[in-house]
Amino acid sequence: MANVSIRKVRKRFGSTEVLHGVSVEIADGEFVILVGPSGCGKSTLLRMIAGLENISDGEIAIGGRVVNNVAPKERDIAMVFQNYALYPHMTVRDNMAFALSLANAPKAVIEQKVKRAAEILSLTPYLHRYPRQLSGGQRQRVAMGRAIVRDPQVFLFDEPLSNLDAKLRVAMRAEIKELHQRLTTTTVYVTHDQIEAMTMADKIVVMNSGNVEQIGAPLELYDNPANLFVAGFIGSPAMNFLKGQVRSGAFLADDGTTLPLPARGGPFEGKPLVYGIRPEHFMLAGDGLPAKVSVIEPTGSETQVMAQFAGAPIIAAFRERVSARPGEEIRISADPGLVHLFDAQTGQRLAAG
Repeated sequence: MANVSIRKVRKRFGSTEVLHGVSVEIADGEFVILVGPSGCGKSTLLRMIAGLENISDGEIAIGGRVVNNVAPKERDIAMVFQNYALYPHMTVRDNMAFALSLANAPKAVIEQKVKRAAEILSLTPYLHRYPRQLSGGQRQRVAMGRAIVRDPQVFLFDEPLSNLDAKLRVAMRAEIKELHQRLTTTTVYVTHDQIEAMTMADKIVVMNSGNVEQIGAPLELYDNPANLFVAGFIGSPAMNFLKGQVRSGAFLADDGTTLPLPARGGPFEGKPLVYGIRPEHFMLAGDGLPAKVSVIEPTGSETQVMAQFAGAPIIAAFRERVSARPGEEIRISADPGLVHLFDAQTGQRLAAG
């Protein structure tokens, strides 16, 4: 196992720069997820750690050794790809043993490591099958097993669950997290799915347009987003945003609706702001403010209501059943202790007090 240090890394393709001085410290044994929308640079950064992309500027170190000019096979890393990349003419056993066979490892060592990986991943009954005889989840476990047998310093995962159906993705999330808890190998995982990031990571790196927006534990990012981008990206459904300004200790939305704040406006008085409130922090209240219902989506555990509120479209999530129909009004209030204020110009979150 080893720590990974990414220091002021830049990546250029010709005159186009896609990573702008990214710095991330990954501790030994940590499970870190790089998350962000398509095109944010997360997969490019992962490939640079793996040695599959050259580094334009900056440096990457694995276990204290700078690997900018080290070949991928000499970095002591193992990568699990999105498309599994299994050899169709090889059995599960041979797929898992392939890297060790290329390295001329003793047969006894190969057998021992394949057996251990198969037991960890519940693949023992399938060792003599071919990839075409396996389900998607089983193929993904074989790809993971091929990485495990190498006993690397660092595991790299490139969106490994994106080809699976929703139910299987949930099951594989739990399997990968349990695997990490058992092996405690440093892991860097790339996904665009913020639910994967929230449920699996020790630490999340939120990326956008080649920059790091925020780094922190999942609940830290959820409860204290650094800016509008992180607030809107982390959380499903996303945080609601209302434009306006602070007047006399309350938030005055652009349509004239007055909303509560956790404390007096203070230095924010009269400044253009964005009022952020998560869907689950709305409450049904008879003395609340009117919201005109657009769509109601019952999910079983909660009811999501899309509505017009304070001059903007919002989503509210309630544990209670909502009997209103589209076009009708409901009365809701926001919990002032859970409100976030953002600078409308910079997008940065402000201390509301």
